[in-house]
Amino acid sequence: MTIASRVTTRDFTRTRRTRRTEALRGLVRETRLDPSQFIYPLFVTHGRDVRDPIGSMPGQYHLSVDQLAREAGELKALGVRAVLLFGLPAAKDPVGSEAYAADGIIQQAARALKDADPDLAVIADVCLCEYTDHGHCGVLTPAGEVDNDPSLELLARMAVSTAEAGADVIAPSDMMDGRVAAIRTALDDSGMVATPIMAYSAKYASAFYGPFREAADSTPQFGDRRGYQMDPPNVREALREVAADIEEHADVVMVKPALAYLDVIRAVRERTELPLAAYNVSGEYSMVKAAVERGWLDERRVVLETLTGIARAGADMIITYHAKDAAGWLRS
Repeated sequence: MTIASRVTTRDFTRTRRTRRTEALRGLVRETRLDPSQFIYPLFVTHGRDVRDPIGSMPGQYHLSVDQLAREAGELKALGVRAVLLFGLPAAKDPVGSEAYAADGIIQQAARALKDADPDLAVIADVCLCEYTDHGHCGVLTPAGEVDNDPSLELLARMAVSTAEAGADVIAPSDMMDGRVAAIRTALDDSGMVATPIMAYSAKYASAFYGPFREAADSTPQFGDRRGYQMDPPNVREALREVAADIEEHADVVMVKPALAYLDVIRAVRERTELPLAAYNVSGEYSMVKAAVERGWLDERRVVLETLTGIARAGADMIITYHAKDAAGWLRS
């Protein structure tokens, strides 16, 4: 045996030595998951005692405000310390007026969660698609196109309204041009200079959003959102979008979806030191659930491997519908 082959063998053996037991693998593990990294989405609706299953997202529910204290307690016990709120309004109109109403559903939810657990980080998704009768993320021109600048005014009003209700973080997901700057200015002018913005910076026009549109009742009544959300083949464009949001004073940037865009997460991670979020979206969640129901996958192993992959790509925090289950597995 040559010296070169002996060195190769020794190196191979050394690697194998640290894989031999779970305790040893844990000591050399490069990427670690913790429940404190997870953000759990909640879909809140009007009414009382509402806990209606979402058909396309097994294990997820439409919840009334009175159910949120229970959710806050469960999350605290699991070590999950952040939620992302989506609201289902009582009525929709062309300008999404409940989105920025003082007694709107997301405002009620923010107050209820902060009453139940003042230390819970409540993140308000800011977009008009759930609140407009046409289902688009902004107001429309007479020709039926999304009108960017008037939409910014309403998004800024929604941001201020939800922050006043108790939201700790504002998360604009609309993909209007200049919305981070508009929201930052509105928050600052309202005395909320300490409220951070988590920008959906690289949000793609993805087929993986299908189950969410049932959950949030936000399917466009005509057309689609490809004119303002990103084209899936593009990476350099994502970097430009991220850079623009950073310039407009975003505090956290985000890539959405996660699994088909791990390369984008990595590219963004390499270009900014700001906190980076990734959204493990509804379609990614539902695919796993469907395969698990058929006995094709081991849910615990697949979910933890998936979330580890997202973190390994560079995400500091992960928005995921798996948060409760994954947190329980990590703590067991």
